Amino acid sequence: MTVFPRAMASSGLRTARRAAGAIALAGTALAWVGTPAIAQQQTLTMWSHWPDEASKRGFIEERVKQFEAATPQCKVNLQFVQKADLYTSVKTSVRTGQAPDIFWLEPDEIAFAKSGYLEPLDNYINLANLEDWARRSWTWNGKVYAVPQEAYSVELYYNRDLMKKIGVTPPASMQMTQAQFTDMVKRSAAAGITPTATGVGDRPYPGAYFLQEVLLRKLGTDDYEKLLTGKLSFQDPRVTEAMTWVKQLVDAGMFPKSMATMKLGESHYYFHTNPGALMFPIASWYTGRAFVAPEKGGQPKDFALGLMKYPAMDGSKCPECKTLAVGGSYVMYSRSKNKECAGKMLSSLATVENGNKWMEGVLLQTGVKTDPSRITSIYAPYFKELQERSAGSKYFIGTPLHYMSGKCGDTFAQVLNRAFPGGLMSVSEAATQMDAACKAAT
Repeated sequence: MTVFPRAMASSGLRTARRAAGAIALAGTALAWVGTPAIAQQQTLTMWSHWPDEASKRGFIEERVKQFEAATPQCKVNLQFVQKADLYTSVKTSVRTGQAPDIFWLEPDEIAFAKSGYLEPLDNYINLANLEDWARRSWTWNGKVYAVPQEAYSVELYYNRDLMKKIGVTPPASMQMTQAQFTDMVKRSAAAGITPTATGVGDRPYPGAYFLQEVLLRKLGTDDYEKLLTGKLSFQDPRVTEAMTWVKQLVDAGMFPKSMATMKLGESHYYFHTNPGALMFPIASWYTGRAFVAPEKGGQPKDFALGLMKYPAMDGSKCPECKTLAVGGSYVMYSRSKNKECAGKMLSSLATVENGNKWMEGVLLQTGVKTDPSRITSIYAPYFKELQERSAGSKYFIGTPLHYMSGKCGDTFAQVLNRAFPGGLMSVSEAATQMDAACKAAT
């Protein structure tokens, strides 16, 4: 069993008081001079994901360092753990009182709050420093349960050089029609270039990114939410039309044959280095792994990274729609013995100043408010292109797994994330299984 370090409860102050009482009872003439008050030091444990994402890790390490310097009574035992291992350990330790004081979660794990394992942060942080949409992602029963450090939109990255190689020029709007996109996928496959780099070996969602963005644009925000919450059937004619198109792309070789075993980190390398793919449907946290030195797994310095919009199918209700979501967040364990220091640590993260530093250093959106006028970066051209692709967007907040849970979420991970894009399941089979799992869950 993992043992978590805790602050010792011994107190020099209490010892001094007991000594003073004994002296008074003895009637001695000695004058006791009280011991100066010494703030009791707390050492809190903090677990974070992102062990191999240098920019995010560096940001958190620097914030902890500054917090400890400004708050000497609080020390932080900071540990970085891969997400899967972190989740496994936390889910066990919260039940035994052994969980870290602060740990990393994503909003699809709001069940931790519903089960009473998380401390509401309303009295610890300035909620006005959080974006409204990010705050809503972590609200349960009127209370806010996390600092939403990471936020992201679901983007479609592409390799400009490979795009030229197959003889395709993206339209000025950077959003292809259904026919244009189909032609591009077929050209890429015919040239021996994998159209998209996607790996689901250690994640329950990347394989469904393309389909989810197509469905969002096809249905519009209201009906898309109904689909994710089991109020609209996956056998709705519009859904069938979208899934049929994606199945045609799958059959044309859109996804890599190694998709089922390829891990998320490996899919980055597959895209920008070896063997190289035309596109990469992934969240905007792409930068966390890609914008580091090539020897640490980052993209080559001369890599011709481009951003295009997801295609809009014929008859799409909302071509301008786009997913925006909260990602990695920090929560406080409800049974923490160091809530004062944990609250101060989380409060120190939730400031506009640190929101700006995150944007500048990590090159990614955040749920903490920022002041764009103060942000400068050597990656300004990337941010400019990201802003251009987002101009006029109508945002849908949250990914499918933020709405699906239990059997519905598990079926999504196995069917729409893995089997369907892997070419192992027909449209009818996938829709039937999703309806059986998700409509029953409503």
